[in-house]
Amino acid sequence: MADRPQMLVSEFEELAKHQGETVRLEFLYGKLGVKAVPDGDHIEIVRWLARRLLPLGDELWLYPEVDLKVAKYRNGRARAAAVLAPDGSFSGQGNWVDADSVLMVVEVTSYDSDTDRRDRVEKPRAYAEAGIPIYLLIDRDTCETIVYSHPADGVYSSPMRLPFGARVELPAPVEITLDTDALKHWVR
Repeated sequence: MADRPQMLVSEFEELAKHQGETVRLEFLYGKLGVKAVPDGDHIEIVRWLARRLLPLGDELWLYPEVDLKVAKYRNGRARAAAVLAPDGSFSGQGNWVDADSVLMVVEVTSYDSDTDRRDRVEKPRAYAEAGIPIYLLIDRDTCETIVYSHPADGVYSSPMRLPFGARVELPAPVEITLDTDALKHWVR
C-alpha cells in the first residue's frame, strides 16, 4: 500500500498548474512533494554557477528553474534549480520538458525538512534513471558540493563530495573546474 502512487502524473500536472507562489510541487516515485521557493542566496548560487559556465560557449546554456520529466519511463516530475543543455533544447515542449538533452542538472538545497529525502535520495536516483550525465548538488546544510556522474542502471556510479572552498572538477560532458570558495557566502 505504501508503494502505491498518490495520484496519476496527469493529475499532478493539473494540480501543479494551480500551485501558489510560496511553494513548488514535485512528483517523484508516485509521491507528491513540496519544494521551497528559492531564496536570495539560492538565486545567487545559480547566478554564480552560470557565470562559471560561460567559458563553455554560446551553444550551451544554464537554464534556471526547469520542470523536468524524470525517473523511469519519465513518470516523475522534478523542478530543477537549473539545467545545463544545448541552446534551444526545450523549444516546442510543454510545461514539463524531456531530460534527453540535459548534460547536467543542478540542485541547491533549501532549508526545509524534505531536503534530505528529496535532494540526497530521490533526485539522484530519478536523474540517473533519466540518463542525465551529471547531477551537481550544492548542499548548503553540509557546506559541500556533491558531483554525481556516470549513470548506469538507474544509479550514479561515481558520487564525489567536496567541502565548499575545494576545487570541483566536473567530468565529461561538462569538463570544467569550479573554485567553490564563493559558496561559503551563501549559507546560513
